[in-house]
Amino acid sequence: MDLLLLILMLLMSQSVSGKLRIKCLLSLEHQDGEKLWSYYRPGDHLISIIISASRISHIMLNFNMSPFNQSHFLPLSTVRIVQYIFAIRVLNEKPQLLHNLSLGYNIHDNYLNTLGTSDVLLDMLSTGEANVPNYSCGRKDNLLALLDGTQKDISIQMSTLVHIYKVPQISYATASVAINDRTDFPFFHQMLPKEGIQYPGIVQILIHFGWILIGLFASDTEEGENFMRTLTPLLVRNGICVVVSQRFSTTTATAALRDALSRWRQVNVFLHFIEYVSPLDRILPFHLTLESLPGPTEGKVWIMTIFSELNMKKHSFFKYVHSIWYFNFQENKMPKDDAFEPYLFLSSSFEVQSFSCSFSKHKFSVQGRRRCTQKAPLETEEKRNSIQIANDPQIYSIIKTLAHALNAAYSSGSWRRRKEGKESLGSAVLQPWQFHPFLQRNEFCNHSHFKLFLDQNGDVAADLDIISWVILPTEDPIEEQMGCFERQRLIVNQDALSKLKLLHKSLPQSKCVENCLPGFVKQKREGEPFCCYDCVPCPEGTISTQEDSEKCTKCPDDQYPTENRVQCIPKRITFLSYEDNLGIILMSFALLLFLITGFILIIFLKYLETPIVKANNRDLSYILLVSLLLCFLSSFFFIGQPRKASCLLRQTVFSIGFSIAMSSVLAKTITVVLAFLAIKPGNRVKRWLGKSLANSIILSCSAVQTFICTIWLGISPPFPDSDFHSQTGIMILQCNEGSDTMFYIALSYIGFLAAICFTVAFLARNLPGAFNEAKLITFSMLVFCSVWVSFLPIYLSAKGKSMVVVQVFSILASGAGLLGCIFFPKCYIIILRPDLNTKEHIKMKLGN
Repeated sequence: MDLLLLILMLLMSQSVSGKLRIKCLLSLEHQDGEKLWSYYRPGDHLISIIISASRISHIMLNFNMSPFNQSHFLPLSTVRIVQYIFAIRVLNEKPQLLHNLSLGYNIHDNYLNTLGTSDVLLDMLSTGEANVPNYSCGRKDNLLALLDGTQKDISIQMSTLVHIYKVPQISYATASVAINDRTDFPFFHQMLPKEGIQYPGIVQILIHFGWILIGLFASDTEEGENFMRTLTPLLVRNGICVVVSQRFSTTTATAALRDALSRWRQVNVFLHFIEYVSPLDRILPFHLTLESLPGPTEGKVWIMTIFSELNMKKHSFFKYVHSIWYFNFQENKMPKDDAFEPYLFLSSSFEVQSFSCSFSKHKFSVQGRRRCTQKAPLETEEKRNSIQIANDPQIYSIIKTLAHALNAAYSSGSWRRRKEGKESLGSAVLQPWQFHPFLQRNEFCNHSHFKLFLDQNGDVAADLDIISWVILPTEDPIEEQMGCFERQRLIVNQDALSKLKLLHKSLPQSKCVENCLPGFVKQKREGEPFCCYDCVPCPEGTISTQEDSEKCTKCPDDQYPTENRVQCIPKRITFLSYEDNLGIILMSFALLLFLITGFILIIFLKYLETPIVKANNRDLSYILLVSLLLCFLSSFFFIGQPRKASCLLRQTVFSIGFSIAMSSVLAKTITVVLAFLAIKPGNRVKRWLGKSLANSIILSCSAVQTFICTIWLGISPPFPDSDFHSQTGIMILQCNEGSDTMFYIALSYIGFLAAICFTVAFLARNLPGAFNEAKLITFSMLVFCSVWVSFLPIYLSAKGKSMVVVQVFSILASGAGLLGCIFFPKCYIIILRPDLNTKEHIKMKLGN
């Protein structure tokens, strides 16, 4: 069967080539000797390494030559190849690490293109002379893994084919996000973090320096589109506005860029996603655009996403550049006991001495190839004509990681097949898919040259250094480490910022407006990005303590904002105290009236048998005087810091006291009316005269008010309270009436009694008699009603302790009106005109 297939392929090859000769007779010139296909050295396990050491520069093609053979190859850089060879040789000298195994290599150059990559992959997967995968003929490579140091798109191309053969693909470049999907690429292993590891650091940098108005630019590729799609929402979520956004290609017009930069002159920070173009090439269109804009242009900060060293020199394109920022992976120190030499020396004729190249072409080969096998040692003892090459610690750490994983695999032995309790001798060589599980451990982080770790999602992450090339006007740019991004946390180098100030190169601002000072809040402008806003003062009662506050904070009830609204300070506590001027005045008047009332009561008790005291029922006069004493005394409950007891007593004592006073005056008025009606012949009113009627009036009227106060205290009693809002900066201690309805009912009832007294007294004012109290009661009720009618509007419009002052004043004024109008005339007669205080004088008045 195999022989039949071989004959069939041979016939097909001859027939096809014959047709080609008939169709187009070409004189093909084979130039395979100009391009070194691969470097090869056998070993127990082979590591295939694909790098882009050189690239193809295409020119105008001639019709008489094959396109691939017309490609001009730029000079091959052997530095990376030598570094891999050196690292593998060093680890091969450690038999205890590799279990007396040796590592071979097959280093391919894919010339930075997909065609070369496909050819390399076919060669790697083919063991015969022809590039035919799965066709075993000739050598046995014992392929262990594929090291991938190519571009992201080529890496995806490689993964698509390699994972079919279950060959572990180990990438030591920053991989695309798409290739990190374990479902589609289960055999892909990442030694460096995936694309975007620096994005959180970029966001923290922008927030730290207040750069909230930025421009975003990327290459016109799939990776550039992914950069825009990933980073833009992240920036917006963190309050950063992307007002200039554009993707670039070699043919991108700059008209849109000019319009955007012209409109947003405040933008001084630009983020660039750069893949393989030079930063200088990317800055060129911006330089030309800024050069054409009128007016001064501030230096711009360019933040690049690349992870590579930049070597900057003075250039005219940097005229509008303040600094260029990029990232580097932080490095671990190499262990002292590790056999690693920082430099090696090669003779200028190293390739000729070290590799013996022979050309061979099998009849089944797709194309001829040159395979160079290393023969000479890597170092040369004679250094006279040597070339010094710096070893790469990263490459050494990659090979060392593979060696440790291989050591773990052979130490475990779990990969060996077992048959009937014995190990199968035919499977003693580790296969690539058996090696794969040992690469899934944390070996990459443990042995990496960089400071790698696993994040919360189990993905590879790294600590980053933030490097900045600061552009100087007359000198070459200087390199400064502006900080680092360790464990997802930004650390800024303050010394570098201080040095920038000394160089007069302080970082520019990049925002729509200046910061809103504390005490102000941001108010968005209509039709503009959310980073553009106006600063308005915080509303009354609120503060803001930070710049660019989104909202103001309300002060606690016992505090109020300062005049500039930047902090809350305790409110001043106030109440009608005994030390207050108004408190002293009111207290003095209350005490004076209380003493005067007591003095009048003493006079009436001393002259209780005199006609003027006996007139109109002296017991009612005593009750009225005692109730006035109680009213004057109740005013003291309104002065001083409100307490629970004082709040409960003051309105109750005031209401009941004045109810007793009004009922006494009412009883006096009714007694006067009945007394004059009783002297008329045939009038039966005389039987109503006496103490029983007066006492009934007092008890019934007072009982109603007592009942009202009892309900008040039972349902919603007054209690100490604080008024935080009536006056700015003042906390008023007061008594909450509990139920305002009950308060106005009690007050209305007193007014009702006063209105009845005034009406009855007014009707009886013209009755004859020297001691007719109806006139006096009329005047007293007129004063009383005037005071309390004026009280209501003033009380309702007053705030704080003014309400207390108004009520105390009304109590004292109305009580003084009753005392003065009813009792002062009698005291005048008793003390100063005793001649009028006789029965004869009363009879004389009646006779007239």
